[in-house]
Amino acid sequence: MSTALESPTALNLPPVDPLPAETQRYFEICTEKLGFVPNVLKAHAFSIEKLNAFTGLYNELMLADSNLSKLEREMIAVVVSAQNRCFYCLVAHGQAVRALSGDPTLGEILVMNYKVAPLTDKQRHMLDFSVKLTKSSSDIEEADRELLRGAGFSDADIWDIVNVAAFFNMTNCVASGTQMQPNPEYHGQNR
Repeated sequence: MSTALESPTALNLPPVDPLPAETQRYFEICTEKLGFVPNVLKAHAFSIEKLNAFTGLYNELMLADSNLSKLEREMIAVVVSAQNRCFYCLVAHGQAVRALSGDPTLGEILVMNYKVAPLTDKQRHMLDFSVKLTKSSSDIEEADRELLRGAGFSDADIWDIVNVAAFFNMTNCVASGTQMQPNPEYHGQNR
């Protein structure tokens, strides 16, 4: 199987060639599960250490055990990315919201105005906090955490909300700063 990887960014950073066997296998698993290798992984493939650091943190925050559902974590990703106008993450994580929710419009609603989305009060508090953290992290105070606790989130849940929102603020900057392009396949999935 050929793995010719073109840079999905505006930077000239060719992937390691050949890819280490473990990385090659990871990309093959992506292709088996998704039908393609996400461009964010291709973008990091110029440095296996950076790729491994990125995937390790992503997998821990987005896929590991948490009281936040995978859908809720993806909702945070989309709402944060909407604030930052990150094209890559809006496309990729909007698709994940569609897939996990079974709702072909929820991702777009979250992109355009999450406040009109059909959410639980608990989810709305989670997203309001994530937006405030994104817009003005230094303005977060105990009253904001108390609102989350009052909505039913534990301190460990708040940790997860903060870390997911912060991760996407960082990845939004990387994606926008490098002009990372989303895989075209995302656009038509789960419609």
